[in-house]
Amino acid sequence: MIRPRRSLLFMPGSNARALEKGRNLAADGLILDLEDSVAPDAKSRARDQIAQAVAAKGFGQREVLIRTNGLDTPWWREDFAMAGRARPDGILVPKISSVDDLTMIAVSLDDIGADPSIKVWAMIETARAVLDADKLACAARDPKLRLAGFVFGPNDISRETRIRMQPGRAAMIPMITHCILAARANGLEMLDGPYSDFSNADGFALECAQGRDLGFDGKTLIHPGQIDACNAIFTPPPEEVAQARRIIAAFEAPQNASRGAIQLDGQMVERLHAEMARRTIAIADAIQSMAQ
Repeated sequence: MIRPRRSLLFMPGSNARALEKGRNLAADGLILDLEDSVAPDAKSRARDQIAQAVAAKGFGQREVLIRTNGLDTPWWREDFAMAGRARPDGILVPKISSVDDLTMIAVSLDDIGADPSIKVWAMIETARAVLDADKLACAARDPKLRLAGFVFGPNDISRETRIRMQPGRAAMIPMITHCILAARANGLEMLDGPYSDFSNADGFALECAQGRDLGFDGKTLIHPGQIDACNAIFTPPPEEVAQARRIIAAFEAPQNASRGAIQLDGQMVERLHAEMARRTIAIADAIQSMAQ
């Protein structure tokens, strides 16, 4: 089953009001955060509040992830223990750089008896993670590692590599496409990182459109005001969905049953386009279902 992941909003676990507000936002998913948005002296309180929020449910069809602290911090084991009890849809772990990291996560989750339904999402935000993206993605072939997808982290990559964050992200596109190729080759989802200048609506829209065209499934967000624009950009437009339905119908016609390519609306259409059309329709139908 295809799950829309157009927009996943980071929400600070230390802000109980924000966690409650998340139940009514139009985001496809929520990332309840224990890392960057939470000060060290607020980690314990944030952990308790997230546990209570997840236990209370009420998030509807929204996907709920918990972003833990990194494996190089003193907090991650307590974060995992809480997440194992709370049973979100998944945990998002920062600064994953090796298959050993993924193995450590899987062992830790198994040790605490975490339900197998809890998936692992890896943040790709180090130079080593980018270089070894294929090795990390290949780990998804082992179901014990629970790996479901990547989240690209441009800000930390910029800090580590000294590549400047500029409009258009030209310097980062090779890294982005490398990670997307690794994810797709191994059946993983791939989400774009956040756009920090939330007051710049035009810049945000341009980066969303770029991310969509590069192949991201959706984008992580830092402000509720970004949700509607992000959802609109990552939603297949009606004319694209209509064309997809025409392609499927054409290949299902008896006279085309054995053909690998046909003419439709003055263009050559191949079977691969039918496969792409089916995904477009599935995403559009899933989005429509969430809106009901």
